[in-house]
Amino acid sequence: MRCPFCSSEDTQVKDSRPAEDGTSIRRRRICPDCGGRFTTFERVQLRELMVIKKSGRKVLFDREKLMQSFMIALRKRNIDRDRVDRAVSGIIRRLESSGETEITSEDIGLQVLEALKALDDVAFVRYASVYRDFTHIEDFAEAIAQINAKLSRESVGDV
Repeated sequence: MRCPFCSSEDTQVKDSRPAEDGTSIRRRRICPDCGGRFTTFERVQLRELMVIKKSGRKVLFDREKLMQSFMIALRKRNIDRDRVDRAVSGIIRRLESSGETEITSEDIGLQVLEALKALDDVAFVRYASVYRDFTHIEDFAEAIAQINAKLSRESVGDV
């Protein structure tokens, strides 16, 4: 692992342990050249995934980009970061275990919508407004009606 401070290629692992989410390994490292200390995370990758954009262009799947989508939708919402990490890891696990190496951005977007619906209604509407390209206030009203219908079904099940 290259040192982020001096770019030396000879860094040493001082400590390894499972990360909080249980899906990665946290490694504490030190650079013998400059003494810099830093942390890396190692995750299992079953296969390399390609994302097919709406334009037809193909790009390498990026976990950080997926995480950023969640964080934008969840900005200023009080949602535990571990829950977000689990949602992202769950989506990636489903994508990798699907057997497909090429996934459409639309399929990923639908999975993000489902995960956000379970995490936070406001974040769901925020993401849906961009993903579904809301153009009128009625689009927001329809999304909110879907959430209210879901809440009604859940409260009936609680009785």
